[in-house]
Amino acid sequence: MAVPGGRFVVFLALSMAIVSSGCSRQQVLQKFASPEEQTLAKRYIEDLHAGNIDDIVKVADASIQGPNLRGTLLQMAALIPPGPPSSITLVGAYKNWVNGDTSQNLTFEYEFSGKWFLINVGTKKTPTSLAIVGKHINPLAASLDEINRFTLSGKSPLQYLTLSLAAACALFTLYALVVCVRTKMARRKWPWVLFILVGFGKFAVDWTSGAWGITPLALQFFSASALEEFYGPWIVAVSVPVGAIVFLVRRKRLAAESS
Repeated sequence: MAVPGGRFVVFLALSMAIVSSGCSRQQVLQKFASPEEQTLAKRYIEDLHAGNIDDIVKVADASIQGPNLRGTLLQMAALIPPGPPSSITLVGAYKNWVNGDTSQNLTFEYEFSGKWFLINVGTKKTPTSLAIVGKHINPLAASLDEINRFTLSGKSPLQYLTLSLAAACALFTLYALVVCVRTKMARRKWPWVLFILVGFGKFAVDWTSGAWGITPLALQFFSASALEEFYGPWIVAVSVPVGAIVFLVRRKRLAAESS
């Protein structure tokens, strides 16, 4: 449920994949949300949890003010179970700077005795003021780690096919690369190596939901990838190994030219 009129302008998105970072998800997220900023956002959430609606209304930005604001906040507060949370985890951080103003959206995963919620708070800070520009709460069936856990059971034929193709294309690219390295050529070899390494276009599937999408103008090393976003789903993607195919088709001719 969202506060009416809530708008989040996101220019710095931390929900990107961790590919080769030595930092944990939390270590990276903490770099984009200071302890003070997190404490402030959690204080606004605690005000909602405690029913201190007037305190929230006082700091609400003009963009979300209106006759329905109080009622909407009361409905949101009713979704949160009573009692202290069992755990609080920062799972998303977004920040945007424009002309000295800072817009920020922090998302936390709250657990209340086995019940899970995503709660985020959007704020806008100017040199003279600080206001809430949005608030959202979404109940979850389980923790994000559990929901987005990589598993091979219960997936659709499309998901299995995409995973199989990704593995096959990666192995096919590796095979072509090894053959290229071992093949004697009259011409320079490194352009072929680069051509083989890159796959063209991309078909990607969300491993949690099964949603899929095509990006025609895309390049992908080894024509395959499987990346996990911050507390988000795994995205399995496959590309067409054009370079590997073209090289293997022309390999004998290239080798003959070097004789």
